[in-house]
Amino acid sequence: MKLAQRMGRLGTETAFEVLARARALEAKGKTVIHLEIGEPDFDTPAHVIEAGTTALRSGYTHYSPSPGIGELRESIARFAGRKRGLTFSPEQVVVTPGGKPIMFFVILALAEEGDEVIYPNPGFPIYESMISFVGATPVPIPLREENAFRLDVDELARKITPRTRLVIINSPQNPTGSVLERSDVAGIAELAVRHDLVVLSDEIYSEILYDGEHVSIAQFPGMAERTIILDGFSKTYAMTGWRLGYGIMPLELAPHITRLVTNSVSCTATFVQRAGIAALEGPMDDVQGMVEEFRRRRQVIVDGLNAIPRLRCTMPRGAFYAFPYVGNVGMDCRAFADYLLNDAGVATLAGTSFGAFGEGYLRLSYANSVANLQMALDRIEHAVQKLR
Repeated sequence: MKLAQRMGRLGTETAFEVLARARALEAKGKTVIHLEIGEPDFDTPAHVIEAGTTALRSGYTHYSPSPGIGELRESIARFAGRKRGLTFSPEQVVVTPGGKPIMFFVILALAEEGDEVIYPNPGFPIYESMISFVGATPVPIPLREENAFRLDVDELARKITPRTRLVIINSPQNPTGSVLERSDVAGIAELAVRHDLVVLSDEIYSEILYDGEHVSIAQFPGMAERTIILDGFSKTYAMTGWRLGYGIMPLELAPHITRLVTNSVSCTATFVQRAGIAALEGPMDDVQGMVEEFRRRRQVIVDGLNAIPRLRCTMPRGAFYAFPYVGNVGMDCRAFADYLLNDAGVATLAGTSFGAFGEGYLRLSYANSVANLQMALDRIEHAVQKLR
């Protein structure tokens, strides 16, 4: 079968490939510690599960409006506005099955051949994949360890050309755990206004922050009309399998994104949307407890990595990923990740899974128990010692 040429431009998310390889090793009897998948290892809060099951029993099993049920859109507008000190209308909200469709639909709606889209690298791999797929040109902005893996605003300014259409930012960031400072976001906002650019702000980890407060670019002057906020329920409420995300965008864009929803997935599961209301309107105790446990695990994994000769790791400020430098082990990061999986039984992701500027690094998810993290650290240390 002959595929359309654009399929050759479509990438993937390596985490799922590594997970499949790890499962295959487990099926052969090998024990594997999973540090590759980016999802909380906690259960969805009980009151959210109850709301979802109640909705199923109450007949919420039919189509909903493409942009989402009115009650959830209202709840999102209130929650997101209160959190950011802004006022959003429900009409600005489009609900989708997970956060990825917002990336895809926004890039599809705004970028075309000849346009350039600036995105963080290393960064979530779907950014580059979708930019290439729609025929636009991906323009990476490097995130460097010497700048705490934060986007350099001066470098961003040099990347902007007359063809730049869209800038993607992500804070807290996957895979590095970095967080943009208020001054960084202010600088990006100033450039966006000056050059009449749209910003897709991926804020999916905004509740998983270990110090300071979350700063959204939508809060800055002139940005309300040029910002799309991507957020969702997967990370904050441990709802990855529920598939529930949303975008908050200028009013003029929402109908076009809605048409893309209608033409692709029709709508998001109605009972899942009812569970989303319960998540937003209910207690945050489970979320706060999860973040505190991540804080404890963060210390364990960073301290443990820094104690291993030839490795070093900065302290992430958000999300639940460590991004250690492994460039001194004598092999490239992909080969080292393969070695750790096959020899040590530790599943990690090569930094290059997140773009070329990830070379020399690994991403380790610490969404796992402290006992498993310590076991993984022991295995990694032993594996590094064997390379001498």
